[in-house]
Amino acid sequence: MSEKKGIVILGIFAADTAYKAKRLPHIAETLMGSGFTLGPGGKGSNQAIAAAKAGGKVTFISRIGNDPFGEMALAAYAAAGVKANVMKMEGVSTGAAFIFVDEVSGDNAIIVAPGAAGLIGIEDVDANRMEIESAAIFMTQLEQPLEAAMRGLSMAKRAGATTIFNPAPARAIPDSVYELCDFIVPNEVEAAELVGHTIETDEQARAAGGILLKRGARAAIVTLGARGALYLTAGQSEFVPAFSAGNVIDTTGAGDAFLGGFATAISEGCAPVEAVRFGCATAAIAVTRPGTAPAMPSRAEIDALLRSS
Repeated sequence: MSEKKGIVILGIFAADTAYKAKRLPHIAETLMGSGFTLGPGGKGSNQAIAAAKAGGKVTFISRIGNDPFGEMALAAYAAAGVKANVMKMEGVSTGAAFIFVDEVSGDNAIIVAPGAAGLIGIEDVDANRMEIESAAIFMTQLEQPLEAAMRGLSMAKRAGATTIFNPAPARAIPDSVYELCDFIVPNEVEAAELVGHTIETDEQARAAGGILLKRGARAAIVTLGARGALYLTAGQSEFVPAFSAGNVIDTTGAGDAFLGGFATAISEGCAPVEAVRFGCATAAIAVTRPGTAPAMPSRAEIDALLRSS
């Protein structure tokens, strides 16, 4: 894949406060939960840790506060081997997330307050121009301001890097974003919001992917949870089935695990469908563990699952 090396990810860090219960409480109701965890999270941060643990050489661009949650972030990057190009801000808290985890199914619902990372701007991207322009892969999402994401995608695209865009949380985005995406990777809920129709069948997923291609993306990947993922280009459509690595405990970080694994595989020169398969294996292991970043598997674990399957 050319002389370019490594993966640069722009995104947010948020301390995940995860509560396990039988259901979400109603307004003015208090429920007793069955579990609680606190750990590192945020989509971009999770993807960076997932990619690094999968074997990628990763640089992460973000902002944190000068507080205990910010120290948690830096410790997580040091442990995973992520290069942290992270601005530490005074007087602004580090991001945090409320996560509800269904104690039976492992399904989740999330509220994110980005804190310092909500102030990420084009100046953060410009300050990392050399890293982005020399990278093989640039990946970003929508938890930080859209303007910064677009600046990063545009900068990377001009420099010849492969761009991966995870449009999450889903919201309206200008059509000009799509042409900056070598790969656009929503889950079925995000894809449905982008294209305006539900995605409950394979045909609906394929139709949604086709719309994303018509808007300008070179390739679309729609992740479908326990069903796997759809890879679609103008000349190819392929469903990659999910793997089973054990009992599903917590699906919170599944999409981030997929993206971290996918980006690593692409950075190593894998064909896209094989990279999707690698991403599915990464996610399959992550969902058997509680939490997000702490659940991300090692390269040895991913390779072992791929060999056994």
